[in-house]
Amino acid sequence: MSELAPQWVDKRESGLEVRRKGKRLRGAGAGRNFDLVFTDRVIVTLVYLRTGLSQEALADMYGCSPSSISRAISEVRPLLAKRGFATKNNGPKLHTMADAFAYARATSTKLRIDGTEVPVRRPRANKKGRRRFVSGKKRQNTIKFTVISDEDGNVLWAGGVVPGRMHDQTAAGHAGINDLLEQFPSVVVSGGNAYRGLFHDHPGQVVVPPLKPDKEATEEAKEEYEKVRHAQSSERIPVEHSIGKVKWWKPLQRWTGVRENLQDTFLAAASLASEGAAA
Repeated sequence: MSELAPQWVDKRESGLEVRRKGKRLRGAGAGRNFDLVFTDRVIVTLVYLRTGLSQEALADMYGCSPSSISRAISEVRPLLAKRGFATKNNGPKLHTMADAFAYARATSTKLRIDGTEVPVRRPRANKKGRRRFVSGKKRQNTIKFTVISDEDGNVLWAGGVVPGRMHDQTAAGHAGINDLLEQFPSVVVSGGNAYRGLFHDHPGQVVVPPLKPDKEATEEAKEEYEKVRHAQSSERIPVEHSIGKVKWWKPLQRWTGVRENLQDTFLAAASLASEGAAA
């Protein structure tokens, strides 16, 4: 609360100053009282984002109008999304992929990377770019996010928001991973088969599962493949766990709200999940 309250006050006062086209004429606290104090605004937002409970139900619980609930959520959600990602032992907050790479270099952490998709409503018929959201993997309309974690499954960064049709490696490339791999040559990244192109571009720095042997391969070769594949999968599984913690939030299992609000909701969930894991 103490972290968000000053940001909320500053944002509200700057908005009021724009609306009134000038400085405040009365002292702070004058005028009508809030339907929801700041603490209640944060609680309402967390309940709404975590459970997907309707705004009408929350309004009935708090004895206010649904528009007051909607306004509170629209004010607090961006603040939660900008909090950054917590690190172990009260380390620094990470806000960008570059921060995650710098943290990995400083702490000799091996990064894990993976993409995840959130199903969304199908865009209206004949809308330009409608097919960009059709995921070849899920066979439905999705929006894709990229998540980076450490060996304990703590989210170090989430973002790279792209339409679901885009490949995982392309999404990571749009977020700038190629430049960061060159900038931080000592940082090792473990990913799935989707990042095999990065493996070829940055050998020794990106780790992916081995290629499956041919049917004519010897039993020894097949056993060695299974051994290496299992070891790499066990090494990479923490990022799957971190994604699971984020997608416990009910609205992220299938997003039915305004599409522009999905990014802030996902980042807010990832930020709070990282804080809980780091603690």
